[in-house]
Amino acid sequence: MITNKAVNEAIDYIFRHMEESIRLEDVAEHCHFSKYYFCRLFKEQTGESVYSFIKRVRLEQSAFRLKVERERPITEISADYGYSSSNYSWAFRQHYDMTPVSFRRGSYRQSMEHPYFHHESWQAESFEACDRKIKIRQVPDYRVVYERRFGSYEGLRRQWSRFVRKYGAYITENTVFLERTYDDPAVTREENCLSDICMTVDKDCLLENTTVIQGGRCAVYGFRGSVKHIYAAYQTIFLIWLPRTGYVVDGGRSLFDVYRRVDKDGGWIEMEICVPVRE
Repeated sequence: MITNKAVNEAIDYIFRHMEESIRLEDVAEHCHFSKYYFCRLFKEQTGESVYSFIKRVRLEQSAFRLKVERERPITEISADYGYSSSNYSWAFRQHYDMTPVSFRRGSYRQSMEHPYFHHESWQAESFEACDRKIKIRQVPDYRVVYERRFGSYEGLRRQWSRFVRKYGAYITENTVFLERTYDDPAVTREENCLSDICMTVDKDCLLENTTVIQGGRCAVYGFRGSVKHIYAAYQTIFLIWLPRTGYVVDGGRSLFDVYRRVDKDGGWIEMEICVPVRE
């Protein structure tokens, strides 16, 4: 778990400015630390240097764009993340052991092994079935207390139990539970997947680890079913729905899930998958 407030603010800053030129000095100054002290602090909390983190996340975000924006030239996507064509191909191959072209071709598969339930495969829905579950609407901002972690989404159930016990005194009948995700596990290694588990709190809450999850215009997918089918729902949105609608993911905002009902014993969930979009 990433517990340092400054490091969490730095991560937020990096994601907000992912398609801009980000210098180490800019991140350290944003957090009001010298770059030397901040570098040590960041690596202690994340296991990566600031530079390595930015480089990795840029490549993974670009890979996600290759996957969901299939009509855009690779050179345009690489330029969004500060790469020339030749440099991008080299860096991408170093990270994924394949070229951007090969990665894009491979991402079209609509059935493959599930990354967490390894004895099962997932199958994408049809566009029509997915479209019936999605509404484009304005989603409110949520003020939340949160805890951030790296690791497989499979382990979130245990984390949620601990989180609810820890912040139980702040739970009311109006509390909303949310999960914010930053990575597509189809393009990011399990151990590097970043996520926040959250619940809403009043604006006068004095806890230090509070933030605002930005809402706005979102494609909201109504999910009802087994936990093991959430991955297929996300991949259907990415691979089937987005490419046919003209919408693109708004990289300035995070994806998040809003939980409505949870049956822990049965592994059944009713929730809204909120994907920030723009045209």
